[in-house]
Amino acid sequence: MKVKVKQEISLIDLLLQEFPGASRSSVKRIIQHGNIAVNGKEATNAVSIVKPADQVEYKKFKAPENTQNAPFPVLFEDDSIMVVEKKAGLLTYGERGTSGTSLYMMINDFIRERSKGKDKIFVVHRLDREVSGILVFAKNEEIQETLKEHWKETEKRYYAFVEGKPPKNEDTISSWLKENRAQMVFTARESPDAKFAVTHYKVLREFPEHTLLEINIETGRKHQIRVHLSDMGCPIVGDRKYGADDHFKRRIRLHAFFLAIPHPVTGQRMEFKTRMPKGFQTLAEKHEHY
Repeated sequence: MKVKVKQEISLIDLLLQEFPGASRSSVKRIIQHGNIAVNGKEATNAVSIVKPADQVEYKKFKAPENTQNAPFPVLFEDDSIMVVEKKAGLLTYGERGTSGTSLYMMINDFIRERSKGKDKIFVVHRLDREVSGILVFAKNEEIQETLKEHWKETEKRYYAFVEGKPPKNEDTISSWLKENRAQMVFTARESPDAKFAVTHYKVLREFPEHTLLEINIETGRKHQIRVHLSDMGCPIVGDRKYGADDHFKRRIRLHAFFLAIPHPVTGQRMEFKTRMPKGFQTLAEKHEHY
């Protein structure tokens, strides 16, 4: 992407004008990591002066070359974020000592080993343990806060393989949700401790006793999709907590296959997509585990 120079100005101030939502420290990191070229040459000095005659270009982020060695699928990585795919049965976040490992611990160990202890990772959002799909992690606390502040601009889509057939081929479900002491989320009346949730769905494919849906959510409430589909009479296959038939194994057939976010530094819309997991629509018997 070429950046037009209208007046004599420092490189960092030029980019702050180009990316008005970015902080000074974030833009400085972009420059220092070699993502800016002036007249075809890499420019790493943030305070260097550029003039109207100069050709300034913002290059694609440089992802670390050894990402392919990660013990988890990496969809994208730059100096600000890491976008990965979580498998079903893996916690998003859990400190050492909690039951089972977590994707956060795996990524953090990988990042720290790669950087020899200099870098670490920060959680931005989560997926339930039994749910698979795309997650984005921040490279520092500033980026983490920026992503959270703009999270309403995020677009998330899911595949859901459900029991039965919805009453309509496409519709919107909305309700107030509350959580009890047993960590069960349920639809309730509007109240100070309830959270409003909106879920859109459409039918992708019909089977004799099951349906494949695409889900788009406006709000990211805990267990929102699981509760709304159960309320509709179509619990997600394997989701025994919310009424699914226990004849099939517990693996919850919910997969976050699409994520679009504004980049925390540039504001540029970034889209990520993954394939449906293997066996997602296979109705295996119970007594099997993840």
